[in-house]
Amino acid sequence: MRIGAIEAGGTKFVCGIGNERGDIEDRVSFPTERPEETLRQVIEYFQDKNVEAIGIGSFGPIDIDPASPTYGFVTTTPKPGWGNYDFLGAMKRAFDVPYGWDTDVNAAAFGEATWGAAQGLDSCVYYTIGTGVGVGVYAEGRLVHGLVHPEGGHVLTRRHPEDDFAGVCPYHGDCLEGMAAGPALEKRWGAKGAELGADHPAWGIEAFYIAQAVSSAILLLSPKRVILGGGVMKQEQLFPLVRAEVRRLLAGYVRAEAIADGIDAYIVPPGLGDNAGLSGALALGRAAWEREAAAR
Repeated sequence: MRIGAIEAGGTKFVCGIGNERGDIEDRVSFPTERPEETLRQVIEYFQDKNVEAIGIGSFGPIDIDPASPTYGFVTTTPKPGWGNYDFLGAMKRAFDVPYGWDTDVNAAAFGEATWGAAQGLDSCVYYTIGTGVGVGVYAEGRLVHGLVHPEGGHVLTRRHPEDDFAGVCPYHGDCLEGMAAGPALEKRWGAKGAELGADHPAWGIEAFYIAQAVSSAILLLSPKRVILGGGVMKQEQLFPLVRAEVRRLLAGYVRAEAIADGIDAYIVPPGLGDNAGLSGALALGRAAWEREAAAR
């Protein structure tokens, strides 16, 4: 099979071609401009690829309710031109193939459950911590959507006792994204995370906030693996700090061997690395093709 995959980020789009086994055979990326220009490049890329399905993992918020009149739209994003834009409709007008459509983080979670760090498990939670913070939830063998879709980057957090930073989220100020995303690191410390040393106090504070989100996910969803991706998590010194803080917060209440004795294999980076989002979009496309084939 030839499946198209789109990892639609707020900063850049990555488009690729792969097969049903998860092999990515070709890719291209370009900056996210206004939708008409961005989609022109997407359509040009796929024009001669003869894909049988396309999967899209998109930045959001997006409408993923098939019964909604705005299904396939990007909704309340502040990104210029993208608010209330019919992303999926524009693609369908260009290519008459089955489509998988979900959030970029749900796509990454699906990719990790299909071919990555959660392969063989029926549940996982995937956090991306980068320009923003998002969460994808895979539970009992399927992606979780609910009323709209999970927006775990905007949960409220307890404030670190040594942190008086106001937060950068334009909606909530000091929510998880406002306190722990890449722009929050840069504004708080005056430098990008990659420029801060491994022993900088930034990382203890960062782990304090990330661990609150992870602990809450464990208590609410009881996932069999927690995956932490995104640009901020490329600072590998964060993982032992987050794991230790999660144990402290849970205080022995959740009695599971994975947390008590195997936490290094429970809270992990993406098994697919930087391919998690694109591979997840590929998995969405494959699933859409399979659904349509089964309905024939």
